[in-house]
Amino acid sequence: MATDQNSPVVWNLRTLMADAGMFQTTDLIQPLRDHGVQLSREQVFRLVTRTPERLNIAVLAALCKIFDCGPSELITVRPQRVTPAAHPAGQGRGDISIGDLRPVRARLHRPD
Repeated sequence: MATDQNSPVVWNLRTLMADAGMFQTTDLIQPLRDHGVQLSREQVFRLVTRTPERLNIAVLAALCKIFDCGPSELITVRPQRVTPAAHPAGQGRGDISIGDLRPVRARLHRPD
């Protein structure tokens, strides 16, 4: 399965299914139903093959029960590289303190 390298999360459902001996997306339909989650074949296919943007809490709980895992085993959060904000030349983070900041005077204009 191709994963989006820019995604902040890794969806491990396919791996958990394989570890449990489930190799077809339809293998998950009945276990979900047994836990009170009714999804169509198409919905289960999308759930297994793509990282969901939104996830119903009942579906998450059912998946955790089915695979005897916690949410952190189902969803792995990737560390994101943080780039520092650009500062004007000559002004590093240590060059300015809160005491150096002054409010900007408001300018009021009357309508014509």
